Amino acid sequence: MRTMTPTTAARPPTPARSDPVLVYDGDCGFCTTAVAFAERHLRPRCRVTAWQFADLAALGITEQRSEYEVLWVTPTGTVYGGAQAVARLLLRTGGPWAVVGAVLTLPPVRWLAHGTYRLIARNRHRMPGGTPACALPSNNRPAPPS
Repeated sequence: MRTMTPTTAARPPTPARSDPVLVYDGDCGFCTTAVAFAERHLRPRCRVTAWQFADLAALGITEQRSEYEVLWVTPTGTVYGGAQAVARLLLRTGGPWAVVGAVLTLPPVRWLAHGTYRLIARNRHRMPGGTPACALPSNNRPAPPS
């Protein structure tokens, strides 16, 4: 006697990512400046995208978290935020920056890095490249000039 197993509608497989993804706030001048610096000088082996243009659901992250901190999403879906995202970025650059990234993952440096990151994030509108719009939630930010 044959047993029938229920079938479900087949979903197309999600393409696997081979590189991690760095997700940042593309509306923030400070964040954009920092990411441009990293891409130009550190050349991390990752995909870089502003959360405003990313498929957040596919990455397993929320808009709320994306507005709060920079995120590093591994190919397997592990998400690191804030200072630990920066540490992962530095680890992917290789060379001396990878050593800095490794140190940022170790206690008590990790704890200090977290506090420093939060201080900078809260004041990013005051940082070089920052604008008053950086301090506002996205729904209160002025529309960019056309």
